Amino acid sequence: MMDLTEKKSVHALLARHGFHFSKKFGQNFLIDDSVCPRIAEEGNACAGYGVLEIGPGIGTLTQQLALRAEKVAAVEIDTRLLPILQETVGKFENLHVIQGDILEYDIPALLEQEFSGLRCAVCANLPYYITTPILMHLLESGAAIDTITVMVQKEVAEKLTAKVGTRESGAITVAVNYYGTADILFPVLRDSFLPPPNVDSAVIQIQVKQRYADITKNPSHFFAMVKNGFSQRRKTLVNALSATMGYEKQMLISILEEMELPESVRMEKLTMEQLISLSNALSERAVV
Repeated sequence: MMDLTEKKSVHALLARHGFHFSKKFGQNFLIDDSVCPRIAEEGNACAGYGVLEIGPGIGTLTQQLALRAEKVAAVEIDTRLLPILQETVGKFENLHVIQGDILEYDIPALLEQEFSGLRCAVCANLPYYITTPILMHLLESGAAIDTITVMVQKEVAEKLTAKVGTRESGAITVAVNYYGTADILFPVLRDSFLPPPNVDSAVIQIQVKQRYADITKNPSHFFAMVKNGFSQRRKTLVNALSATMGYEKQMLISILEEMELPESVRMEKLTMEQLISLSNALSERAVV
């Protein structure tokens, strides 16, 4: 098996294929020999599991996943990497490399096609510029995924795993909490990548489970409210939602009073339960 954690070998591999890094795809390949095995081990790459990898790159993490999991499906958007992956991981019989954009796939259908009869997990070193869209695509799909274990920018990891109702939280924090629980597993320094990015990273894991679906009367309204409220987070909740969603301020104030919250409260101060209660009340009383 080719060593993809040694810089000289990786540079030679890329030179053989005439490969140049693409800013468009935000490419930073993992070359730390301790990181990928740990992602695989903590990310449910084991017997009985099918693992979906997003953006395999040159195959450093792919190797570790394929050594452990029942099957691996790796979706790569960059066609230039396909011959490289054929050289680095092509001998794994339990691996299927798929060329395409993960955002264009029906995730439940893809998992059924690739992993029928297996439990499913996702592992990935996500490009920083598209972290949130990919995570939301996975979570909103409703696919039967046990865990999502991904490398993200350190600051994004902190926001994803922040406690809802604190200053550090945001719309993505609320979304992740709606669909599961997120924790930081371990930090990863910038020199673990080729080329090294300008920031450090962290590996997070989302335990996927529908925590609040049963008590949310209108999920579409809930997410729209959260997105709009956090888009103007410096404003009070009343001013933010009246400006972005057209709600009458007095009605918003009345609902907040019933929830025993001051009219000066900002959305970032509300817990998950309070956000859902607010959304439910607005859905019942108003037509926007």
